[in-house]
Order: sequence, then structure tokens, then C-alpha cells
Amino acid sequence: MRDCDTLSESMNALREEGYTVDFNLDKNCLICADGRYRLMPDEFNIDKYFRFEGMTDPGDESILYAISSEKHNIKGVFVNGYGIYSDAIASEMIDKLKVH
Repeated sequence: MRDCDTLSESMNALREEGYTVDFNLDKNCLICADGRYRLMPDEFNIDKYFRFEGMTDPGDESILYAISSEKHNIKGVFVNGYGIYSDAIASEMIDKLKVH
């Protein structure tokens, strides 16, 4: 992937690599924006992740995940703020989405 400075540039570069699905977080899984797929923690891999820090506003901090699922034969992206661990989600999802 080419070097990207912004979240939108990174998302566009990942789309060019085939990460075309937009994922949302549910309590114990990731879901596609259209609701067609529900990916449990053992059904997807985090291929890459990118951190973005706001220049002046801490609220602009986010993480972009490039996610793939062999079981469902899909690749997509998931964007979330650094506060994921305070959300009411299952511990398996927190463990899967931890960035070390």
C-alpha cells in the first residue's frame, strides 16, 4: 500500500486493494453496513491497521482496520476511535481489536 497521511487516503488505498465492505461494530461481532454478514471474532482477520491522531482535537483520533474473512470471502474496513474498550462489547471483540 502506498504511504498515506489521512484516514480518507488510507481508506481509498485499501479499497484499491479490494477492501470494499464497510463494517460496523455490534456487541459480539462485526456486521456489514447492509446487514448481510455477521462476522464473529473467529471468522475474520485483521490484516493491517493504521492509527490517526488529530492535530488539535483528541476526538479526531481513530484506528482504521483492514479486515478479511476467508469464511465469507470478503474484505473490508472498520474505523473506530481509540475509545473502543469503553464500549459495551463482548470481551472476545475487545481482544480481537486490541492494537498492541
